[in-house]
Amino acid sequence: MNYKDLPKCPIETTIKMLGCKWKILIIRDLLNGTKRFCELKKSVKGITQKVLTAKLRQMEELGILERKTYPTKVEYTLTDIGYTLSPVINSMKDWGKDFKKYKKLLEK
Repeated sequence: MNYKDLPKCPIETTIKMLGCKWKILIIRDLLNGTKRFCELKKSVKGITQKVLTAKLRQMEELGILERKTYPTKVEYTLTDIGYTLSPVINSMKDWGKDFKKYKKLLEK
């Protein structure tokens, strides 16, 4: 994707880059360090091998992560730009916690 193809709105750009739950969950797991394909498959509950492969390729093309291939394994690591998503993911985590507390209070 070229710079010219990106939306003018920065929020829309972020959504375009991360636009699905799978990518966000993959990034969540890679924020803790390099992971093998099988580790990601295990930790991202409900994702199929086909979808995981597709999302990893998309994120590699965008420059969010890098793929290293070894004779017996493949590893994925966030790039520097990928790691800059940490505050976004952490804000989502915090909001989710707060929302759960709010819902629990309403149900009492």
